[in-house]
Amino acid sequence: MSIRHYNPRRRHRRGISDRSRLFLYFVLTVALLLQVSYPLLDGESLRVVTIATVYWGAAAMALHALLSYGARYAFTYLGTTLTFGFFIELLGVSTGWPFGIYKYDPSLGPQLISVPLVVPFAWAMIAHPVLCVARRVSGNWVFLVGGFGLMAYDLFLDPQMVNAGRWKWEVTGSHVPFTPEVPLSNAFGWLLSGMALIAILHLVLPRDRRKESASYLAVDFFLIWTWFAGVVSNVFFFDRPGIALIFGISFGIFLTPYFFSRWLGRP
Repeated sequence: MSIRHYNPRRRHRRGISDRSRLFLYFVLTVALLLQVSYPLLDGESLRVVTIATVYWGAAAMALHALLSYGARYAFTYLGTTLTFGFFIELLGVSTGWPFGIYKYDPSLGPQLISVPLVVPFAWAMIAHPVLCVARRVSGNWVFLVGGFGLMAYDLFLDPQMVNAGRWKWEVTGSHVPFTPEVPLSNAFGWLLSGMALIAILHLVLPRDRRKESASYLAVDFFLIWTWFAGVVSNVFFFDRPGIALIFGISFGIFLTPYFFSRWLGRP
């Protein structure tokens, strides 16, 4: 009698076409080049680049979502995130909860009920890569890890935008470490709203990728660049080493398990 060992075949996933890959990397490259130019500009040029960076970044991540997970994922993701981002910001500027009391500057462009139209796209720009990380490393705690990732990201975003005059806080109590212009309530607000958004996205979005799927390289590069740019810009351009420290540690804690998992090759 002979015993045969059965080794199940792994699911074969082909990459996307060269044209689709080139288009994805083109959109991502434009978004990152706009970020590179940010510390070198001021005035109207800086304002235009700030808004363009958000739209191009959101387009790059939405395109990756489409090419990796399909139309159902991409359009559900955009619809859910844009809706959530708008209404949580509307709640924030109207009531001061959950972030604290703040007001947007008209320089961010057209507004709908005191919320600039570009702001929900900033949520869409970061939520997809954060969800990818959280789903890969956190098991049943996707919402918690994802919420922490969004909060860590804002430790870099808010000081930069406040310094540029894009919005302004009313700080009456404790503030974020090294950031006296941003109340501590904002960090807790991002943690709570981030957990809520990631929980919703994890519930409604499919997890299976397309058979012809884009790799995670665009997401990886976007996340690495976000971390690198946040640290370097605050140290060498904005003279805010404290922000570089707290953001670098927090976002690094969020990213480290993910990149270890990618390096070890877990499917």
